Amino acid sequence: MTTINEINELDRQAFVAVLGEIFEHSPWIASSAWEMRPFVSKEALHEAMANVVREASNDQLIELFRAHPDLGTRLAVAPYSAKEQQGAGLNQLTSEEFEVFSELNRKYVEQFGFPFILAVRGKSKEHILTAMESRIHHSMQEETTQALSEIEKITKFRILDLITG
Repeated sequence: MTTINEINELDRQAFVAVLGEIFEHSPWIASSAWEMRPFVSKEALHEAMANVVREASNDQLIELFRAHPDLGTRLAVAPYSAKEQQGAGLNQLTSEEFEVFSELNRKYVEQFGFPFILAVRGKSKEHILTAMESRIHHSMQEETTQALSEIEKITKFRILDLITG
């Protein structure tokens, strides 16, 4: 844990080292946000980082989406994602549940070209499954908007966990 004042004092390289994985495998977001220092609060830091994403090109957004792991995967994932999925019980799926998640993940990626993204904190595997089944019927525009909203929720949790005060 660190304070917002300590974050504000970091050079770009250290800033990216601390915050580069807040947005899944996308350190370019932290690098761009560094230029907006100083931040008055952790919420202001998150808003600056979210604005970098909102102003990103469509190609950058798709790459950000694709950097996220499938939910319920048995493959190794980034530490933040592993902790979040574990908290939702996705690391304890039965064989049958794993098959259902795998099939929905496959269909979702086939339809949208990126993994299903959901802020899983505080959600059960049943809630996640229901969301997957519902959102697979979204239009590309609806799902892009929803994925961005979910990423903002995920990253806000991460920043609030990382920075004190």
